[in-house]
This record gives sequence, C-alpha cells and structure tokens, in this order.
Amino acid sequence: MPDIIIIGPAHPLRGGGIVSFNERLAYAFQEAGHRCEIWSFSLQYPGFLFPGKTQFVTTPPPAGLTIRTLINSVNPLNWIKVGMQLRKKNPSLVIVRFWIPFMGPCLGTILRFLNKRQTKVICIADNVIPHEKRPGDYIFTRYFVKSCDGFVTMSNSVYKDLNKIAPNKPAKLTVHPLYDQFGPPLSKEIAREKLGLNAHDKIILFFGFIRPYKGLDLLLAAMQDPRLQLMDIKLLIAGEFYENESHYHQLIQTYQLTNRVILHTNFIPDQEVGIYLSAADVVVQPYKTATQSGVTPLAYHFEKPMIVTNVGGLPEMVPHEKAGLVCVPKAIEIANSIELFYKKDPSYFTAGIKEEKKKYEWSTMIDTLFTLHMELK
Repeated sequence: MPDIIIIGPAHPLRGGGIVSFNERLAYAFQEAGHRCEIWSFSLQYPGFLFPGKTQFVTTPPPAGLTIRTLINSVNPLNWIKVGMQLRKKNPSLVIVRFWIPFMGPCLGTILRFLNKRQTKVICIADNVIPHEKRPGDYIFTRYFVKSCDGFVTMSNSVYKDLNKIAPNKPAKLTVHPLYDQFGPPLSKEIAREKLGLNAHDKIILFFGFIRPYKGLDLLLAAMQDPRLQLMDIKLLIAGEFYENESHYHQLIQTYQLTNRVILHTNFIPDQEVGIYLSAADVVVQPYKTATQSGVTPLAYHFEKPMIVTNVGGLPEMVPHEKAGLVCVPKAIEIANSIELFYKKDPSYFTAGIKEEKKKYEWSTMIDTLFTLHMELK
C-alpha cells in the first residue's frame, strides 16, 4: 500500500509545469524512502475548455513511477468511485494539486470520502484566485478548500489569497523547487546549433504556454524600441499558443519584427526543454499578473538570468540585480531592462544565480510537507 498519494495531472497528460512538478515530487518522496503513487486524470478538461491542440503526449512514461489514470473531471459518478477507491487505499497522506477552480467540485468530492482520522490531505496551491476569472470560481474554490486539512503555497501572493478564503486552515509558505529533471545545461553554441540559431546573436527567450496574462504582447511592444532594434536583439518564443495566435502575428507585422522574432510555437517536449533554455542569453517573463512561475526554477536549473515583472511572487524569486532584473509590466520598462541586461558583463549575474539556486532543493519541499503533516495529526 502507498504511504503517499499525489492527486494531480501526470503522464500522458500535457500539463506543462504541473505535470513535471508532480512527477518530480513523486521521485523526491521515493528518494526519501516513501512509497508513492500519482492518481491522474483520464479526462482532465472537456475539449471546449482546453485551449491547446492536444491534451496528451506520445513519449514513454517516466521510469520507476506508478501513475494511475483514474479521474474524470466532469463525471460525478467517477468522483464517487475514485473517492471510495482512495478511502480503501487508506494512505497516510494525500497531496492534491489545485490550480484552477474548475477542478474544485471533482477534487473536493473525491477527498470527502477519506477517513480524516487516518488520512490527512495537504493541498499544494498554485493559484487560489485564478489569473483568468470565470463564473463560479469562488463557489468551486470554497467547496474544494473545505475538503483539505492544510495547505502549502509557493508564493506570498497565493498565501495571502488563501488566507482570505480559508483563514483558519493551517498553511505554510515555501519555495518552488527546481525543475532539475531536464538534463544538464548545454553550451550555448551547441544548443543554438541544434535550433538552427546564430551562435553570435543576442537572443532573449519567452518560454512556456502563451496565455493573455503572460504579457507576450508587452514583450513584442518592447521589441520595437529603437534601442533594441539598434542592438539587433532577437526574441525566441518557445511554447504553444493557448489562445488565438492571430493577434500576436498581427503585432509582429505591425511592429515590423518579422526578422527579429523566432517562432517555435508548438508544444515543447521534455527532451527539448534544455535546448531552448541553454540557447538563450536571458529568460524574459513579462507577466501582467502572476502567483509564481515554473519558468523561474527552470531558468535557475539552467543558470540563466531572468528579466521579470514585479507581479505576484516573481520579485520574491528573482532578486533584482542579483539573479536578474525586475521591472513594472510596461513595454518601455521591459525594453529598459533588456537594454540594461546587455550593457552588463555577461557574467554579471552568475554568482547571484548560483547562490539563489541553492534555496530551491526538493528536500525543502519534502520537509515542509512532512512538517505540516505532523502538525495536522
């Protein structure tokens, strides 16, 4: 019987950072000597709610993990069935991921079947108040929150949001661990050769799913700044559109950026992630709103400096002038930061990144979860 069950998306789902996180967390529990399973979704989103091209990958499953594809997010009869299976398993700890209110009814119902005298439920909350609001968000979130015994958040902004909705629930704040499962960094020259990029170009990277709150439109507006044009800075966009892409293509035409924007806008499989991070001079996160971002610990793993906006938990994770630069989410300020970055010595941020990186060990997350678990008993 497993000691720990993680409930959340995993292979073969294409959930981006959350999938990678759940699988890496399961490995971390196993490395610490605990039996662990992931209970994932047979249907995560109905087709009309999923903004990408497909919800599944075709790559082999991660070796050494037990992943059970069980949960149908829209079928209440399935919720009852899975809830009863979970109760029968009787794990000592259930870790459940919560990132969108849509999942509240499903996950909240499943968790209500547990014997709470024997099993404690800790939620790792990526968002409590979502970036893109929809009717029913508050009701669905409240229903889910009541089914949990404690919470772990990875940014102060989510911690504060949680306190507004569940002020009496035990909660701990910790850091988002590194995504260190994507292999070692490549040299910039080799990475660029693999991507067909010029070894001597100035290349900034926007990485990850493209959604309105991530501010790619601000970054494109910044790219038309005459200073960046004179410096011949190029923008590599690597990630799938999770919205209508025609808007961005129009901006590229309007700003006359066709020769300075490199579009790799298909889903980036795990085996290629390291190539993109290794190829960049700097990772830019021009977000309009944020809680925390999985791109940040990814950049730390590949020891890349970052330019981030001062929203949500991003400034907490990227100390200004140490691991990167922080600016307000305006095109002119993003352009200022890009210009400033290239005026500095290429090694200016190296020491700061290496120092900050030490904070993001998986052992910190494991210790936080077990400390909270003991407090809940």
